[in-house]
Amino acid sequence: MQPILALSGLSKTYVSGHQALKSVDLEIRRGEIFALLGPNGAGKTTLIGAVCGLVRPTGGTIRVDGKDVADDWRAARARIGLVPQELATDMFEKVADTVAFSRGLFGRPRDPAVVERVLRSLSLWDKRDSKIMQLSGGMKRRVLIAKALAHEPDILFLDEPTAGVDVELRRDMWTLIGALREGGVTIILTTHYIEEAEEMADRIGVIDKGELILVEEKRALLAQLGKTEAEIGLAAPLAAIPEALADWPLALSGDGETLTYTVTAEEAEARGLPLLLKRLDGLGIEFRALDTHRSSLEDIFVDLVERRA
Repeated sequence: MQPILALSGLSKTYVSGHQALKSVDLEIRRGEIFALLGPNGAGKTTLIGAVCGLVRPTGGTIRVDGKDVADDWRAARARIGLVPQELATDMFEKVADTVAFSRGLFGRPRDPAVVERVLRSLSLWDKRDSKIMQLSGGMKRRVLIAKALAHEPDILFLDEPTAGVDVELRRDMWTLIGALREGGVTIILTTHYIEEAEEMADRIGVIDKGELILVEEKRALLAQLGKTEAEIGLAAPLAAIPEALADWPLALSGDGETLTYTVTAEEAEARGLPLLLKRLDGLGIEFRALDTHRSSLEDIFVDLVERRA
């Protein structure tokens, strides 16, 4: 199936000489939730700006549903909605008016029914006549999404959608994003809350220093790069790892009282912890404590970035 968004060799070098994007190739599938992760200054916002027409690329191509943005930027841009990090709208405007105005910016005809549908989907209909300045932070964030959806885009960029909101509202936003995807909208989000990507995304992309260093299915990424680590507190210290356990990925602490077992998720299927404990029992090695930890997406992300530091 043709990707709904395709970037090929996308690059951006500023006048200062800073290379914000370095020949980025990326294809976004129709209807997926794609999370773009990266440290501050990695190029996430520049990439979004290039696709959304806010940054002029130095090189490369951007195709929306097979059409080159350079050839028909107006039609391509109308397919894309952007929810920025910062609230950028008139605080004295009414909610319904600012959403309707955003629809008109893309040449869409007035359609009160669409505006109502968008506001209702975001639980904003009861606030339609309220001025934006009267809303809570969470409701203001919903207004930004409503403005981005007013022209009925196929692709929605969410730049740090839950930055600065409380945990409860963040969960509500996750539910909302899932509902948008169910409605056929392709979601691309950047986030510092890696648990958001782990919760919602179908695929993960990691960008660092302007380079897209990894794109992978979330589950495959966790399986390939994630690790399970178990610390086994021994009832009696060992002088060394027994010969019978030499082929196991084990490390012995300096005091000989703790065995550390580290294995990838894929390896764990063939050489799991229960089997190791059975081997210890067979060797007469007793343990008094067991503590396990499995890598999260955050652990993987930090490891990838630190390798390139």
